[in-house]
Amino acid sequence: FLSDHPRSFNCVSEEEEQQPYPALAPVAFFCLKQTTRPRNWCLRMHVSMLVILLNCVTLGMYRPCEDVTCQSEWCRILQVLDDCIFAFFAVEMVIKMVALGIFGSKCYFDDKWNQLDFVIVMAGMLEYSLDGHNASLSAIRTVRVLRPLRAINRVPSMRILVTLLLDTLPMLGNVLLLCFFVFFIFGIVGVQLWEGLLRNRCFLGEDIETMYNMSLNPYYMSEEGEDSPFICSAPRENGMRRCKDVPPYSQDGLECTLPASDLSFRSVASGNFCVNWYQYYNDCRPGELNPHRGAVNFDNIGYAWIAIFQVITLEGWVDIMYYVMDAHSFYNFIYFILLIIVSTSLLLFLFNFSLYSLVLLEP
Repeated sequence: FLSDHPRSFNCVSEEEEQQPYPALAPVAFFCLKQTTRPRNWCLRMHVSMLVILLNCVTLGMYRPCEDVTCQSEWCRILQVLDDCIFAFFAVEMVIKMVALGIFGSKCYFDDKWNQLDFVIVMAGMLEYSLDGHNASLSAIRTVRVLRPLRAINRVPSMRILVTLLLDTLPMLGNVLLLCFFVFFIFGIVGVQLWEGLLRNRCFLGEDIETMYNMSLNPYYMSEEGEDSPFICSAPRENGMRRCKDVPPYSQDGLECTLPASDLSFRSVASGNFCVNWYQYYNDCRPGELNPHRGAVNFDNIGYAWIAIFQVITLEGWVDIMYYVMDAHSFYNFIYFILLIIVSTSLLLFLFNFSLYSLVLLEP
């Protein structure tokens, strides 16, 4: 009896050491070992990567706006492929549950990527179950875009990279907090300097419409309208544009120079009725509209952040700078240059430094 006991103990240890997949749970469903045939077959399946790549192609070729009801032959082919791919993912999920086990250490739900696969499959099942019940499936169908993420779990190097990026989020939180304070400071400065100034327009200084029976806009507006507004500088400001800089009124391609007072005298005698009506837009005061349909302004901290975000994207920031320079001061360009330097250089450097530091700290 004493001689048989060590032999039985050694047999168990050798069986554990000879497991084909030591990193996985040795037993699934309380009875399926790694060498048991149903589980052994499940562990050897490696075709899912090809199906994921095929799914990426089908998702890219799908055009819902051209065929809403999916009556064309091409749309039906893509729909059949999508159904087959979903069926493969569902079967694969069941196979992995059989191979790894469902709950417990080193089992299916112990892996975050397997949890993502489970959510994608369940969303697809919900879509198929609600199809034909007049239910809105647009929100559920958006889960399809997560299917290519399944490739991350199949490529070890890509999985390591994504895991590394996710591990940097706590460190990047401090960088994002610094970004918030920087943008908050720039936003406060913008509100304090330029609140309401981008509403400035050149209004009629006299009641010209009543005096001469003319129909004019209440303030000067260029041919582009509010897409390219004429923002003026009030007398107390040092902006680059004044109401005296309003271009003259033109008629038949000719610039008009006569004042309205000569309309009934010299112009009548000479046959020239070309009056420069725009010269009476000489009262610079705030109006009701901001540039770009009210989207660009510094009237409060919220709109200031929107303008700052547009500046740091380097898309249309020159127009915003010119608006501010026209209404307030030429030297406002310093604000925008500093904002671009801080946002695109310093903050990006901090992000890269955080990633580089984490890589150095990796064992």
